[in-house]
Amino acid sequence: SGGAGTRLWPVSRKSLPKPFMPLPAGGTLLGGTLARALRVSGSDAPLVTVTAATYAHLTLDLYRRVAPEADARQQLLLEPSSRNTAPAILLAALWIAARRGGHSTLLVLPADHLIRNEDVFASDVAKAQALAAEGHLVTFGIPPTRAETGYGYIERGDALEGGFKVARFVEKPDASTAAAYVAGGRHLWNAGMFCFRADALIEAADLACPEVMGPVRACFLASDARQPRRDDARALTWDAASFDAIPGISIDYAVMERADRVAVVPASFDWNDIGSWTAVGEEMPSDADGNRIRGDAIAIDSHGCQLHSTARTIAAVGVCDLTVVETADAVLIAHRDRAQDVKKVVDALRARGNASVDTHLTVHRPWGSYTVLEDGADCKVKRLTVKPGQVLSLQLHHRRSEHWTVVTGTARVRVGDEEFDLERNHSTYIPVETLHRLENRTDTDIHLIEVQCGDYFGEDDIERLEDRYGRV
Repeated sequence: SGGAGTRLWPVSRKSLPKPFMPLPAGGTLLGGTLARALRVSGSDAPLVTVTAATYAHLTLDLYRRVAPEADARQQLLLEPSSRNTAPAILLAALWIAARRGGHSTLLVLPADHLIRNEDVFASDVAKAQALAAEGHLVTFGIPPTRAETGYGYIERGDALEGGFKVARFVEKPDASTAAAYVAGGRHLWNAGMFCFRADALIEAADLACPEVMGPVRACFLASDARQPRRDDARALTWDAASFDAIPGISIDYAVMERADRVAVVPASFDWNDIGSWTAVGEEMPSDADGNRIRGDAIAIDSHGCQLHSTARTIAAVGVCDLTVVETADAVLIAHRDRAQDVKKVVDALRARGNASVDTHLTVHRPWGSYTVLEDGADCKVKRLTVKPGQVLSLQLHHRRSEHWTVVTGTARVRVGDEEFDLERNHSTYIPVETLHRLENRTDTDIHLIEVQCGDYFGEDDIERLEDRYGRV
């Protein structure tokens, strides 16, 4: 679960990527993936999520909303940086083998797929599980519905019970080759979902990519040796130095394309890889003119447009085949045939140092969130939400002072050596270079307005002395 989802900018950004993005029909991609995992797994099976360390609190918050009954089964394996899917999956396999035994069967699900028919999905998973029990490394192939050049393909070989041997994996083809694959009927889209026994994957990886497995094992030992073995140890963070030494490579390149016993189960379930605004539009109903509208938007004498509003009104007049996506701080306008090129916008904005490629105006933190209301040269204004039982770090700033005004709730505040309660409609002042902290000791959210004054308001002007979330 991760990835920047740059083709879904400006809604998907580094600080809140597409697994957390609200879907047109409700819910999120990550929440749907969790529901599928619960549908097919045993009642005591661990639900292991591999994600970036920065998404740990977002992930657990979402899971508690979607499936609080499964909270005790959750385990996070946290990556300090991005190294592609091979390190992610191989480290997870080692963790499962150490905790549950090498005979354990892993179902690997990317968090950016949309699958509606869970009963059919469960039936296909059962086929894959049977093949995995025989020692096969199983992948799922999607029967192609168009000559898609953005996906890799799998050529099926001899028939197996419930699936086929994989003849070969094929890179993303050109248009004519893709059309030939669709017409031939022997090729499937590579969905990136897998099923295999932990020991089968580990053995295959040892043979296929020792240059990857060596650093993977070193990272596992360096990380696991310093982690508690308690059942309530909910998150394991991989050792940063040894993790960064692992080659960044996909599981397809590292193992699946080189292994001997690889099988594919053709998917009978519906599938949508939400990788572009075109894919999002396919999940939205259209009007008589082919317009797909979400949020506060109106189309007049317009045809084939996708209008996605999150904060402000969109009005389209006399235009055709446009995708317009609006957020509080950015607007995307693109021809619908250029959906894959949105990534170029993100690359260009990043080269300019534009903050909108990484963060929204609302930024989530382990303790809650803040929304930037004003960001000027002489002041910055935020609205903070602090969740029950949470506390901001004990910190100070070198280049700005702050004023806090409580809007809702009662906050426990420390300013310098003084500690006191700050109630609704009351304020306090925090001078430059003064230690301060805010805590929510109540059972409801606290909302407050923070006004910063100074000559610099970057998040790096925070010196933390104590922090519950390990950010010192």
